[in-house]
Amino acid sequence: MAQDYYQTLGIERSADSAAIKSAFRKLAMKYHPDRNPGDEDAERKFKECGEAYEVLSDEQKRAAYDRFGHAAFQNGGMGGGGGMGGGFASGAFSDVFEDIFGDFMSGGAGRSRGRSSAMRGADLKYDLEISLQEAFSGIKREITIPSSEACEKCEGSGAEPGTQPQACPTCGGIGRVRAQQGFFTVERTCPSCQGQGQIIADPCSACAGQGRVRKERTLSVDIPAGVEDGTRIRLTGEGEAGLRGGPFGDLYLFVSVEDHELFERDGPDLYCDVHVPMVTAALGGKVEAPTIEGGRVEIKVPEGAQTGQKFRLRGEGMTQLRRKARGDMFVELRVETPSNLTARQKELLREFCAEGGGQDCPRSNGFLDKAKGFWDQLKDAG
Repeated sequence: MAQDYYQTLGIERSADSAAIKSAFRKLAMKYHPDRNPGDEDAERKFKECGEAYEVLSDEQKRAAYDRFGHAAFQNGGMGGGGGMGGGFASGAFSDVFEDIFGDFMSGGAGRSRGRSSAMRGADLKYDLEISLQEAFSGIKREITIPSSEACEKCEGSGAEPGTQPQACPTCGGIGRVRAQQGFFTVERTCPSCQGQGQIIADPCSACAGQGRVRKERTLSVDIPAGVEDGTRIRLTGEGEAGLRGGPFGDLYLFVSVEDHELFERDGPDLYCDVHVPMVTAALGGKVEAPTIEGGRVEIKVPEGAQTGQKFRLRGEGMTQLRRKARGDMFVELRVETPSNLTARQKELLREFCAEGGGQDCPRSNGFLDKAKGFWDQLKDAG
């Protein structure tokens, strides 16, 4: 005995047309033969779902089925149900298959008509390395990229001058062909024209029918001030030429900023270490620090300055992208201990230490006091 159509679709008898269509969509996706090649059970269930949907999606057939059951369609009654025949080609199915499979099923044929053979060109990627100073000020750079351009001989059509592309004889210019699968008509991409709908009987000798030729191009690109490492810049229409007169793709510049020997960057701010002689750090004085644009800035070093002491120079950092404001520069002192001392210098340093009596280095003394306390604790614990 044939299974109840409502049970086949897994719906209540009170289900409306939207629920019926939704249930069929899910089952058709699940059991479609193309998704289950060689699975006879899936093919059987797919046919059962189609049979149930054809009846329940039609108001008159559904009313007859609700009243008489499968008997309503015996002996050719209502033209459906068990005697489905070509029922799958009916309008009840085409809209569902368009939604489910797009161009893949029968509804796609109409959308394929008038298909253009032109295709958009591929996007290109170019890695561009610049210095930190160039990132600060911005730069105009010429780059050479391997690309493709529209063929001059055929003007991008792909056909030898004086000829034109012709409609594909296999698909009639639609770009798709139909194949019978059981009692379903399934559409696929035309194998002759690869879905283009056209073939070139007399291809251009310069581009072999592609409508484009390989060629290096030199471009002048503007890198704006303030770009950071990893910035991506899109140049619309500077990619590869399209196929057979199609639009150009885009070019993407990926900017990398080289490390600098003096500065480290953190967003809009710069960091710079400045080495200071021990005497200058002890007595105070002035030192010069470089700026990113090549200038100099004077820093006043206070008496007793220590390594790690920082100074903030406002507005001396990096240019900010698409903004007038600049970041700041942070200068960190590195006190340098003298080396390669002469005998006289050593003698003077010993006199300096003796004169101070150990009171001129409070941090060292404080550290030694803490260390001594630590050692005493360990000794007592032992």
